[in-house]
Formats: sequence, C-alpha cells, structure tokens
Amino acid sequence: MAAEYTPSNIEPRWQAYWEENQTFRTPNPGEPGFDANRPKFYALDMFPYPSGAGLHVGHPEGYTATDIISRFKRMKGCNVLHPMGW
Repeated sequence: MAAEYTPSNIEPRWQAYWEENQTFRTPNPGEPGFDANRPKFYALDMFPYPSGAGLHVGHPEGYTATDIISRFKRMKGCNVLHPMGW
C-alpha cells in the first residue's frame, strides 16, 4: 500500500473502469436494459431548509439516508426514481 493517497494516480484508473463496465448506469424507460416489469420504488427528497446560519452537516443528512436506501433498492432489482423537490 502506498504511503500516501494521491488521487491523480488512482482515480483515472477507477473512473475508466466504472465507465467501461457501466457500474453506475441506471437505464431510463425506452433505453436498452430498462425492464418495466421490475418493482418500482420512489424516494422523494426535500431541499435543505435554508436556515439563517447557512449550510451545515445536518443539511445532507436526510439526503444521505434516502440515497443509501435508493441504491440498495436498485441493487435489489427495483426501478428507482429518486428526485429532489417538494
């Protein structure tokens, strides 16, 4: 293992791998690989509340939870819609 992490030495390799293997691809309706018979899952995220103190670590906390659940549902075979809105 290297003594220090140098992103410019490591990241291009993994980004190329992810792109080549379409690791994070999620097909939309009408695209190759989309299966309308798979179960559907919908997770709506709210925009962070604009407090007077500015952004803080609590703002992305809710999004992190729904992101984890949405990714899990995708891995289990669901068609997932995970928009941010109100």
